[in-house]
Amino acid sequence: MSALNKFKNIKPKVVTQPAQLVNLGSLPEREGLSPLVIKPVDSSVDLVAWAQNNAAMLEEQLLKHGAILFRGFKIASPLVFEELASKLCDDLYSENGEHPREEISGNVYTPVFYPPEKKLLWHNENSFNATWPVKIWFYCGRPADRGGETPIADSRTIYQQIRPEVVEEFERKNVMYVRNYGTGLGLNWQTVFRTKEKSEIEAYCRREHIEFEWKDNDRLKTFQIRPAVLTHPKTGEKLWWNQATHWHTACLDPDVRASLYELFAEDDLPRCCYLGDGSPIADDVMEHICAVYERNELSFPWQQGDIIMLDNMLMAHARNPLKVHVSSTSRWAA
Repeated sequence: MSALNKFKNIKPKVVTQPAQLVNLGSLPEREGLSPLVIKPVDSSVDLVAWAQNNAAMLEEQLLKHGAILFRGFKIASPLVFEELASKLCDDLYSENGEHPREEISGNVYTPVFYPPEKKLLWHNENSFNATWPVKIWFYCGRPADRGGETPIADSRTIYQQIRPEVVEEFERKNVMYVRNYGTGLGLNWQTVFRTKEKSEIEAYCRREHIEFEWKDNDRLKTFQIRPAVLTHPKTGEKLWWNQATHWHTACLDPDVRASLYELFAEDDLPRCCYLGDGSPIADDVMEHICAVYERNELSFPWQQGDIIMLDNMLMAHARNPLKVHVSSTSRWAA
């Protein structure tokens, strides 16, 4: 048989494109809106391999939606979860010790330990620091018995809906974050900075543009002025970008706030924030900002095995109160 006839007798093979291994959609009643939901056509689909082959498409969709929910895939271990994150992000951001949490493996750790009966308010991860993760991932090994959702809110929408005069003042003055270490509440400076050497802390603060002051009884006070509004480097969109909701005492439960002011003078509060020129942020302004977040947040029940990827600049996140009888290690973050 000639080579030509051999070629003619070859039967064509069906080739499945990587994108056909999954279905793209939305959550019920949110057609075309965030988050984008990606599900496998069957349980054998390797999410890590598929994501690596479709990284450009995922990046495009993430910039559009701000959040991508992977649902129905099998993630066997924290190492696989970390491998997924590493395929979609060149340099994984290490946990900086700011909050109490437990390391699971490498760059995988539990979400911050926070009273389960309380809502952890909206924030963009590490927006009070000079550096922050571009993307963040959350994995659910087992949903809470009740609650525990991770609300998300689009930072573009928050910027657009906050009163113009508030945006203008915040954007012009920025936000000053003030923290007192060694008050007996929260982590001490040795834990946060992971050193007992004051010289190392001073060098870090200078490098990160943090002002510092050593006080009596081995206490440390830091001041850092950071942006309240940023422009996304890839989309060019203006974003509400700060953690005033985590640092301003008006965002605490009234009884907690009252107790803090009974224990500490304003200057000694464990943490608080001001406008960048040191002027106070009015309580009613913070109430307005929280109302905008609450009006625009999206919550959905976690399902076992869910992974959500967020563009940390485009999408703020929170945590609803929850009832559980499982350990915090049933949820991972990277």
